[in-house]
Amino acid sequence: MRVMVVEDQAMLRESLAMAIDAQEDMQVAGMLADAAEAPDLVERIHPDLVLMDVCTENDSSGIVAAKQIKDQHPEVYVVIMTGMPDITFVQQTRAAGADSFVYKNVSTTELLSVIRSTMEGYSTFPARPRLATTALNLTDSEVEVLRLVCEAKSRREIASELFLSEGTVKRRISEILAKTGYDSIMKLAVNAVAKGYIVPRLRGV
Repeated sequence: MRVMVVEDQAMLRESLAMAIDAQEDMQVAGMLADAAEAPDLVERIHPDLVLMDVCTENDSSGIVAAKQIKDQHPEVYVVIMTGMPDITFVQQTRAAGADSFVYKNVSTTELLSVIRSTMEGYSTFPARPRLATTALNLTDSEVEVLRLVCEAKSRREIASELFLSEGTVKRRISEILAKTGYDSIMKLAVNAVAKGYIVPRLRGV
């Protein structure tokens, strides 16, 4: 199988390429540091599978690139990977139409297994990171509100984007604070971003 690797960290990109090329049934078809360039490269080299980081060079989103690739080439498999504990990446990856998702803390053997099983038509989507789930314990709708707070959106802007009333947004913020024990939504937002539980939207999202 021909695998395209999209990873902005040069050392990790080279390590992944070496591990893939060492397999009898795999070879690296191409490598990139910027996910924004991935759809064009797929168009040129036609890989069987794209292994792509979420956060890449120039703040480009691998999830956005994955959607473009799957829209244009549904036959190409896409595996999204990340080392960050953002609690919405798995959900975003599913929504983008990618085939599998894996955290970077897995072993090389596990990663290769995910690549092979994805090529065989089996999707892999892990549960939310335990640390983030334990730390925040929020519903998906509450996480969306918190994400927009982290992006410095006003209550009115949050209501507009989520198709809610300002009163509902205010109530959800109160529920978030009650669950997390914070007395300020901005304090929670700063902590959530600092610890990687929420990553403000990347370019193109």
